[in-house]
Amino acid sequence: MYSEKVMDHFANPRNVGEIEDASGVGTEGNPVCGDLMTIYITVEDNVITDVKFKTFGCGAAIATSSMITEMALGKTIEEALKITRDDVADELEGLPPVKMHCSNLAADALRKAIEDYQEKQAGESSEEKSE
Repeated sequence: MYSEKVMDHFANPRNVGEIEDASGVGTEGNPVCGDLMTIYITVEDNVITDVKFKTFGCGAAIATSSMITEMALGKTIEEALKITRDDVADELEGLPPVKMHCSNLAADALRKAIEDYQEKQAGESSEEKSE
């Protein structure tokens, strides 16, 4: 049912945890299935230099969270924004159709973390201009 890669990322998730002073934080959840994930990113010179996640949910949700952190690490903001839901599932060598929503959550949580970072950057830019 699950690929070896899904099982590996579930049993040995990468980048678990929180980043205290994260550049951006994104949370996404699905109340129907109960999955909830938060992605934390650190950005330096437009590159994601650290990324962590906390996920409450099924094995597929944990695996997709782990995979998206690996996919985003070292990418520019623009490159990370191009990571799609299908990319996450493809990297995991597929997910059962009933679990595809998990890859949606992971990609959406990353996108929200990037949007949070961009909003903070825009806020800092306008503060600098007003000084």
